[in-house]
Amino acid sequence: MPSLRTEITEITTGLAMLGLGDLDWALDARPGELVGVGTGEWDRLAAAREAGAHDAGFARAWANGLAFLRADDALRSRVPARIEWKGPDKLPLLSDVPADLRIDRVYLVSCKYLSKVLHNLAPSGLFEGGLTGSAAKAGDWFASIAPSELQDLYDAARREIGEAALPGVPSLADLPERVGDLARSGREVLKAALGRTLPVPLADAYAGLTRAVAERSADRWSATLGDRAEKERLLWRLLRIGGAPYFVLGASSATAPPMRLRIDTAWDWQQRYRLKAFQVWPEEAGQAVVRWQANVADREAGEDRSVRGHVEIRWSHGRFSGHPEAKVYLDTPHAATPGYHPLG
Repeated sequence: MPSLRTEITEITTGLAMLGLGDLDWALDARPGELVGVGTGEWDRLAAAREAGAHDAGFARAWANGLAFLRADDALRSRVPARIEWKGPDKLPLLSDVPADLRIDRVYLVSCKYLSKVLHNLAPSGLFEGGLTGSAAKAGDWFASIAPSELQDLYDAARREIGEAALPGVPSLADLPERVGDLARSGREVLKAALGRTLPVPLADAYAGLTRAVAERSADRWSATLGDRAEKERLLWRLLRIGGAPYFVLGASSATAPPMRLRIDTAWDWQQRYRLKAFQVWPEEAGQAVVRWQANVADREAGEDRSVRGHVEIRWSHGRFSGHPEAKVYLDTPHAATPGYHPLG
């Protein structure tokens, strides 16, 4: 189920595109032209609007929807007959357009608020699969790529728990000697014992694990990059540039100007840009990080441009809890990214 903030931003953006004039009237009207919104969502939005705690979110989304209605690149003040809200459905393919709204079965819109995350997936889906095909199945990437360093960290954690005799934490009976034998009960023990702040005696082992994971993940990724054409297609997948044009409406921060973008198709991108280089490398950080950068020739502007990002590789629910995940971030401002154009 989407969060309340997600429902507010996505549904309100669509509401504004219907040209109903007033947000409160539109919420009361619950127009049938906005398809996919059920009674539960309408009720939650009405309650949130009445409570007043999300006024800024409602206002941003309403303004973005109106801008899309009026923009020359978009609806040109033509009120749509049908707007479909996608809701909580997940993308069947990693390469699919991340659309939250579909207008008149033609315009695809992603409502992206306060996030620079491009992808969140199993590490193997990026470093070995290159974001191709269906989403990779989750697995223990740390155990696969850095088994001895993972065991070292686990050994240090067992020693810390045994020596600290923390109140409320069970004995070492739930923690087998080998990390590969760790069951759910043991993972819960580790999560409770280690908390958010890593105990000092574990620092060296944790640093060794993150360093090994970053270096070997970067090596795996580098080995799959291929020639320039394959790297260019990877960049398209990273930036979610595909076969269909779409739009991004949102904000990069609570205080930043609105983010209203038109996203190129791969065909559009090739007409204007040419990839010159694509590089990946590990970075020393508090967790495993792999940096990526693409250098691009902009034929229209007659200059070279770059787009940068990074990947954070970490446990999904705290140390030793949940499968590791890879979060792909865009570090270059959206409006400065080749293939992303301010809405005109």
